[in-house]
Amino acid sequence: MSSASSGRRWSWARVPGALGDILLWLLAGLGLICIVLVIIAKTQSLSLIMFSTGSMSPTIPAGSVALVQQVPAGQVSVGDVVTVERPGKLPITHRIVDIESGTGATVELTLRGDANEQNDPEPYRVSEVRIVHGSVPELAHVVVFFQRPAVLGVLSVLAAGLVTWAFWPRPQGRRARR
Repeated sequence: MSSASSGRRWSWARVPGALGDILLWLLAGLGLICIVLVIIAKTQSLSLIMFSTGSMSPTIPAGSVALVQQVPAGQVSVGDVVTVERPGKLPITHRIVDIESGTGATVELTLRGDANEQNDPEPYRVSEVRIVHGSVPELAHVVVFFQRPAVLGVLSVLAAGLVTWAFWPRPQGRRARR
């Protein structure tokens, strides 16, 4: 169908409006993907953890971000990489080298970092752990960058400007040309 037969003439003046519409649709799609990912993460007990030490190198080097899922401790096996909580300390993520049965749903895990020559000093008695499903090296640096107040401020101002632009009233003549 030609532009003459549709009654509309093509013009370079329409390009900024069309690009703006495409940008808004892309951002809306990205927002929808984010909402779906948050729902999946909440319903499947998924979260991200950042590695600040190299105890799991070279498998998971310092500066990596890993996807973890909270599961009952009885579902893990020797060789799995898990994160366990430690009372009064930061959680630790190491590989399971031995599993002993405990009472009820509790098991005793012996862990060791891939870069360590010895097992952790004490076994961990746990009923739940976070199992590592995968990691991305160097992503922690990007996450930390985006957590800076100045970066968050700039992104907030840009988002507010984009929303204002998207909902700003348009002249009637421009709408009629679409």
